[in-house]
Amino acid sequence: MAANEIDLIHGELSNKMSDLVSVARMAGVSRATAARAFAEPEKVRPATREKVYAASEVLGFRPNYVARQLRTQSTRMIGVMLPTLSNPVFSEQLQGMERVAREQGYALLVSTTDYDAERESAVLENLLRQRVDGVVITVADAQNSACLKLLAQEPLPVVLAHNPAAGDFVTVSVDNQAAMYQATRHLLQLGHRQIAMIAGPVQQSDRAQLRYLGYCQAMQEAALTPLPLAEMAHHTEAEPQRLQSWLTAVPDVTALLCSNDLLALSVIGTLQRLGYRVPQQISVVGFDGIALGERVYPALCSVVQPQRELGEVAMECLTGLLAGVDITSRTLNFTLRVGESVARHSF
Repeated sequence: MAANEIDLIHGELSNKMSDLVSVARMAGVSRATAARAFAEPEKVRPATREKVYAASEVLGFRPNYVARQLRTQSTRMIGVMLPTLSNPVFSEQLQGMERVAREQGYALLVSTTDYDAERESAVLENLLRQRVDGVVITVADAQNSACLKLLAQEPLPVVLAHNPAAGDFVTVSVDNQAAMYQATRHLLQLGHRQIAMIAGPVQQSDRAQLRYLGYCQAMQEAALTPLPLAEMAHHTEAEPQRLQSWLTAVPDVTALLCSNDLLALSVIGTLQRLGYRVPQQISVVGFDGIALGERVYPALCSVVQPQRELGEVAMECLTGLLAGVDITSRTLNFTLRVGESVARHSF
């Protein structure tokens, strides 16, 4: 160890020891427990940890994390890679991850990729340069991801969020195919037969691909022919001209499944501007269950993902991996929120 590193550590011990004793005394714990609450928070009971943190705030105590990093080779930083934060699904997920990370003594380094597979590689390289202790990431296509090929060669804990299973990586997601299958079945039970699905650029989202498979499965089981996927240029926006052209080509469609809620809300607005009545002429179903969908009219029928829970579980899995715990992938439950954007088809 270099001399300046040794001096830094000694300086921390001499300057902070008395402050740490004061924190321990105020929190009613031993100095060792107080020190552990900062250095290894996962090993301290949550109630005790909160007492120590509260006392440190009152006394203005701030441990020297730089010195600790030199000793442990840990940055207590976790990298997070998301497609975007403009979609409430990912911002809700981030809130869940941040809460769990904070309780475990970690901070998050967050980057977005805008659904761009090439940008994913650049973002990941930057996270690795920051020497993060582990990463929670969402990639465009888990089966063909350059990021995952790189991470497979790195001794770094990794958790995939939203993506389906890929290699030996731990994943946390809902069953996208089963979820859209259930949504399609709901429309079929309401008498709809001409049902179609709309998505953004499908090659940028393995989730959308799985949702389309669920739609196809339900249609085929009902002895109906699935329609080709209608692709928009953007994941969350319906272009009026493109949508109008597509509807002209398939004029008998009575229900539309959308790959996410923001796209569904955009589709509803665009349909209304084009002169269609929702749901009287065309029913619309979204996917994600964002709160905004309940606040508009007509309220959006949607597959609801447990967004914040997904973030919490993903971070719990990662901190478990960091602690040496054997962690397995998790598939979370989904529900169908029946809103006003869907109506029974009248023949």
